[in-house]
Amino acid sequence: MWCSVLPLLFSLSPAVLFLLQLPDYTTTQEVNWEDYKYGHHSSDNKPFCSWKCLLFTLQWPGAFCQSLDEETLCQIPQSINNWTIHGLWPQQTMSCCACWPMFHSDVQELEAELTEHWPSLLKTRSSFHFWREEWEKHGVCAACVEGMNSPLRYFQICLKLRGQFDIHKLLEDAGITPSCDRLYKVAEVHQVLAPHLGDKHEIQCVTDNKDREVWFQVKIPLSRNLTVGCDHHGSAHRDPVSRSGPGWRSSPGHPCSPQVPFYYLPINHEQPQQPCG
Repeated sequence: MWCSVLPLLFSLSPAVLFLLQLPDYTTTQEVNWEDYKYGHHSSDNKPFCSWKCLLFTLQWPGAFCQSLDEETLCQIPQSINNWTIHGLWPQQTMSCCACWPMFHSDVQELEAELTEHWPSLLKTRSSFHFWREEWEKHGVCAACVEGMNSPLRYFQICLKLRGQFDIHKLLEDAGITPSCDRLYKVAEVHQVLAPHLGDKHEIQCVTDNKDREVWFQVKIPLSRNLTVGCDHHGSAHRDPVSRSGPGWRSSPGHPCSPQVPFYYLPINHEQPQQPCG
């Protein structure tokens, strides 16, 4: 039998022989899906479904440019005048399973809301690219919870949380509004937000090119069932690796110092890099 097969093998082109040596992609995907379903991480077998806490992070567009090394990369669409979503991130997880791709059709019915509340503020990245990146890096791990176990459900939950945490209104009602001149302290902002975001929320700043502290983000710890607050053992406020590419600083945000007043800069659509001229 081998005598009859050998001539056939020698007659095959190099390209065909190469393809015959490739691993079975379908089998690999099935293994990855089994790993995902049972919460196994393929490299070290640590479960990535064992997380207990999430961080829901909102960012202020007026300070987004100050979080970039290359400020000219940023843009603020004319329709954006409020806090926007940065992400919903399970904490203390390994990298999520790369077995669940996301397509535009998955979130098409939410596109208008996502564009309003979760836009990309980078010229070099479309909003869909931003959403897909967040799903692949964080959403797939969040999908271990039944209520978030699809791209559609994950983004629906994020939009619901954005409506629940209307930071702009809470601040405005307390007289805390964007300004080029007025400085704020962590204590006064915390006092306004704590009854709604919990005591463990974090106010994050960036240092701008004038060496000023500028309010950039708010991080809200949530438990697995999305209630406010979570026992994160000191790790929930660590930034996940969710940004890449030219223009990003390695660590764009840090907790605003209780001792150093910070600016809450206004949004300037025409000159987002210099909101105060």
